Amino acid sequence: MRSFRIDIPQAELDDLHRRIAATRWPDDLGGPGWDRGVPLGHLRDLAEHWRTGFDWRAAEAELNRYPQFVTEIDGAPIHFLHVRSPEPGARALLLTHGWPGSVVEFLDVIGPLSDPRAHGGDPADAFHLVIPSLPGYGFSAPLRQTGWDVPRIAAAWAELMRRLGYTSYAAQGGDAGSPISLQVGRCDPDHVIGVHVNMLMAFPSGDPAELEGLGPDDQARLGRLARFDQQQSAYMKVMATRPRTLSYALDDSPVGHLAWIAEKFAEWTDPEGAVDRDRLLANVSIYWFTRTAHSAANFYYEGAEAVAQAASGALPPPVPVPVGVAVFPHDLFVPVRRLAERDLPTIAHWTEFDRGGHFAALEQPALLVEDVRAFLRTLK
Repeated sequence: MRSFRIDIPQAELDDLHRRIAATRWPDDLGGPGWDRGVPLGHLRDLAEHWRTGFDWRAAEAELNRYPQFVTEIDGAPIHFLHVRSPEPGARALLLTHGWPGSVVEFLDVIGPLSDPRAHGGDPADAFHLVIPSLPGYGFSAPLRQTGWDVPRIAAAWAELMRRLGYTSYAAQGGDAGSPISLQVGRCDPDHVIGVHVNMLMAFPSGDPAELEGLGPDDQARLGRLARFDQQQSAYMKVMATRPRTLSYALDDSPVGHLAWIAEKFAEWTDPEGAVDRDRLLANVSIYWFTRTAHSAANFYYEGAEAVAQAASGALPPPVPVPVGVAVFPHDLFVPVRRLAERDLPTIAHWTEFDRGGHFAALEQPALLVEDVRAFLRTLK
């Protein structure tokens, strides 16, 4: 285990800026709407800000304020932030991002979670934070082996927490961090006190009886799930089948990579609380500088069979620890509680918010922090 500090060479920044300036832009067929993908005007403005306005060095310095390390687990380099709370009674909390995210997602929750006293909170709610980059994402690279699916990552996270000396901890995540955190609860129940997620997939099994009596809100949620499969899941199907082919384009064109990720930040967030564009660009920059388009997309390839099983309504293995669920209305998946509790009988906490979307830690950090605190208070 060695200390790590982000230090992107200036030549990499200069190359990025040259590539953006040399972008070959397509015709604006279809006009300014989003139905056919990211509008040309929107992307040109965002790319120009990336080239001339965004300050990577400021983003780099913000990340470097926190202790970072790299260790090798199961043949892969694992990068993580390890933020120890000043409170002597703090418990440990493992935070896991997904795609197209990174550790940048958690920058606005680190302070309140690790040092609530300094942020107007109760010091009894303090946590020691462990925030890893997924294998093959960002600074957890290069990835030399395939096979990094959810169970393997969860086992690596349990090993990471063991190496850090935590004999009791909670896990939290959204997007891919949700199934990974739930799997951590399955594979390390002797040490995991509870799992909190802010995204949950719960599919109908095909039995009409389980849908009887659903109200209009739940029916709308099921309709949204169907629309996602029909209209918004192309990115997932490409990465689950041909991640390498896609990566040639993403790792060669910064604007192409920006479009691939920015579309998701536009579609999956609450229009009333959009993610700050410099946070978005810090996130995209990490993918670009680390050349991890392929290894990050490969996660979908590794998990394609498990996703297909879930979509068929197959019941997942039980999670033997308490589970907390935060539901944000503009997430790409908004679960039906009845189906969620069928899949996860240990759900002990359920909160529905009136705002926020998929990137909860970026969009509504205060709401997420308080919900994590509220859930974990019950587990003392």
